[in-house]
This record gives sequence, structure tokens and C-alpha cells, in this order.
Amino acid sequence: MSFLLKGGTALIHGPDDHVQAVKTDILINGNRIKKIEIDISPAAGVRVIDCTDKVISPGFVDTHHHVWQTQLKGRHADQLLLDYMVSGNLQSSNFTPPDFFYGQLGGCLEALAAGTTTVIDHAHLNYSPSSSRLALAATISSGIRSIFCYCPTPRIASWTPFTMTDKLLEPWILQTLQELGKEAPWAGGRVQLGLAFDMFFLGKDAVVGVFEAAKAAGVKLITSHYSRNAQVGEASVPALLKEWGLLDEKILLSHASSATKEDAQLIRESGTHVSSTPSTELQMALGMPVCFRADMAAQCSLGVDCHANNAGSVVGEMRLGLQAARGVYNERFVEKGRAPREISQKVEEVFNLGTILGARALGMETEIGSLEVGKRADLCVFDGCSPAMVCASQHEPVAAVVMHSSPADVEMVVVDGVVRKEGGVLVEVEVEEGAREVVGRERLEWKDVARELVSSRREIQERIAGCDLVEGRKGMAKAWYIDESKIVDEI
Repeated sequence: MSFLLKGGTALIHGPDDHVQAVKTDILINGNRIKKIEIDISPAAGVRVIDCTDKVISPGFVDTHHHVWQTQLKGRHADQLLLDYMVSGNLQSSNFTPPDFFYGQLGGCLEALAAGTTTVIDHAHLNYSPSSSRLALAATISSGIRSIFCYCPTPRIASWTPFTMTDKLLEPWILQTLQELGKEAPWAGGRVQLGLAFDMFFLGKDAVVGVFEAAKAAGVKLITSHYSRNAQVGEASVPALLKEWGLLDEKILLSHASSATKEDAQLIRESGTHVSSTPSTELQMALGMPVCFRADMAAQCSLGVDCHANNAGSVVGEMRLGLQAARGVYNERFVEKGRAPREISQKVEEVFNLGTILGARALGMETEIGSLEVGKRADLCVFDGCSPAMVCASQHEPVAAVVMHSSPADVEMVVVDGVVRKEGGVLVEVEVEEGAREVVGRERLEWKDVARELVSSRREIQERIAGCDLVEGRKGMAKAWYIDESKIVDEI
């Protein structure tokens, strides 16, 4: 399929990552950008889309997201990390196969609706081979580009009394990884396989074995959580990976908040990348976002983390991360009775974190992350005359996207040359064949997905009501070896 975006304002990256707003046409042929020129004359059969007063942006790249958690929305707004872990993360134990499918599909579609075209999915839902396979099927069905990071997941053995299973690496876990490796990639390469892993307490032999199995399965990258604070401790994941010979450019670390200078150096020298997630980092006391930290910024990108906690919008993370960094910088002057002469960080910098730098974090900068002839046709189109964006888009389109837009302003989303949102509405999805028996449908509109999600949430909540979350919190603190004397009411 070919189509022509006519007369839009395209946000084009130059060699130095400087973004220029260019009035131009963009011709898409199949899944590639064929031409970016002024006044392209369409051939017969090419669909022409009028983009007058529209802003055409590269699709956004979300480098850390737990996509399955849709039904858990609304419960974490006033929670810190440990409470979230019990009421959110561990609730995969209360999901049925259809719950996993619809939760995953809902998360993918929310991301698409906000202009995200690529997501790194830290899929910590792995209670059985079917749970990961159904989440994968939902990802394929949605149309989003994804690195689905299969995750050996700590699992609940019992809520009452609260106990975790002691069989963390049962044979089926690595067997499923091997099977997925033989099948990957999916959807013509749009969905690739990765590994998500956090169980470093298992020791060198076990961890190296898992990493070697993942590499043998052909994973695109390996992602792990890493931050230093009183809740999760101050162990250095980069130093551990370096010691075990595992730290390289295929590693993507989430958060890296409060990283030491030594860890920052390890990250730079190894080519490792970092996903900063401002919403959860700021709320859950993980430490300040590092996306503008001078000794790591070149390695950074942005992630949504938990759309159960905050909106699934990369632009939302851009805005929050930018303003938080500006606030911290400005406060240094305010405290000394001074004012800064210039703004500290610019909108272009944070726009790049959500586009081309995100692509680099995945090793996919030659394929996605910018509008360029020959790259994959992953892009989104904003209504530059919406109530939110009017005048801003005509004056400074990058600022219009970063500071003024919302998902409601995203009129069109294209992934791999396929339109996934048009006229501000998500298009229906074709259910991947492997999930049709569970879903009972071949095609789904958003209203169908929403109806199933509402029903699924209600049933999950009934199961959660039977769980002792207070005991669960105590059990998690014990399992994580948290020093609860460091969790205080005030300082």
C-alpha cells in the first residue's frame, strides 16, 4: 500500500539531531518512507492525505513499559513502590488467560493512541507459558512495534499465608524462551524477542546461564531494573554485570536513578543504555530522573513504565521530565537569591529522548526514530489547529508537541506503513490466530476491547479482595531484604 502525506509540517532530524520543521510531502510505499520532498506528484492508486496545518512527527519510542497492567489502572495514584508491588505487580497472579490478552491489548492500544509506535515491553507476567504467549498475541494483534521482553517472574505460591514460589527457574521457563526464539520475529519483523531479568540474587552461574540461553534464542536486547534507594537497596547492577562479563550495548537499564559516578562511567564505556521514567521515579521515591544528567544523558531515553499508574504517553514523560529537570536547576539559583540567565534544558533535547535517542537505545536508529527516506514508516500526525496546539504549531512545532499536545491531538498513527489510528480513532485490530480460541473473535474495535476490560477489571478486583495485601506487603519487604527502619514518616 502507498499513500502520500501532503503539505504537512514534518519534524526532520539533521545529522546532529537538530530538529527542523519542514513544510513538505512524505510518500510511503509499503512499510518504508520512499520520498520526503516538496510537491510530490502521486502515481495512480496512491492515496493522498491532506496534511495542511498538521504536524508530522516520528513515532515515539517507549523504552520501558509493563504493558499487561491495564485493568489495574486507578489504584496506584497515591502509592509508593512497595505498595505498588503488592497491589499491582504481583496481581498477575489474579489474571486469567483472557485477562492477560485484553490487558496487554489495552496497553498497546493506549500507547498507539498517544503516538507511540515502538515499545520495549518488560513483560513480568509469566505465570505459565500461556500467559506470555497470549500477551505476545495481543501485541502482534495491536499493530504496535515491540520488543517483547520475556521475563522469568517471581510468582506467588499463596496469598494466605503469603509465600513466594521457591522454584524461580522451572524447566518450562527457559524451554518457553527457547521456543519463542525459534518462532521470532513475528508480524514481518515488527515484533521481536527480548529478555527482561531482575533476579540477580540467584547468583553468577544461574544468571549467566539465563543470559546465555537468551542470546542463543536470538534476543534483540536484555533489560533490567536498576536504581539505588532505601526501598531496593544500593547494589550496583552495572558493576555486577561487568564483573560477570554481561555488560554491553545490548543491555537496557530502567531508571538508573541515584547511580554513582562509577556506574555512570560503566554505562557510558560499555555502550549500555538507560530508560528514564519520570512519572514513577518522581512519585515512588526512586530518585530524580537521570535523563538530563550530564554524565549519562547521551545514553538515555524515555519510558512510560506503568500505564496503570500514569498516562501511557511518551509525550507526557517528555514534559514531566523536562520540567522536573528545569525545576531542580532553577532551585539552585533561587536558594541563593539569584536567577538563571537562560533556561537549562530545551524542548528539542527531550523530544529527541522520545524519538531518535530511544531508537539508539534499541540499536534500531537506522530503522526508526526519525523521518528519513529508507526508514520504516513509523510516524504520527498531530492536528496543528486543535484547541491545544493552534498557534503553537504554527510558531514552533516541536514546542507544540512537547508542551501543548495530548493524545487527543494525535489524528493519525502509522506503524510499519499500516495506519493504526485515523481521524483520531483507533482502527479495528485483527486478532492473532493463536489467541482466537481464547478471545472468540477475529476482529476487535476499541469499544469491544473497552467492554472486555471493564468486565475483566471487575472480576480481577473480586479476586484481589480475597488477598491480604497487608501481609503481602510484609512478605515483599522480607523477600526484598528491605530495611524497614529506613522507611520513615518524616526526616
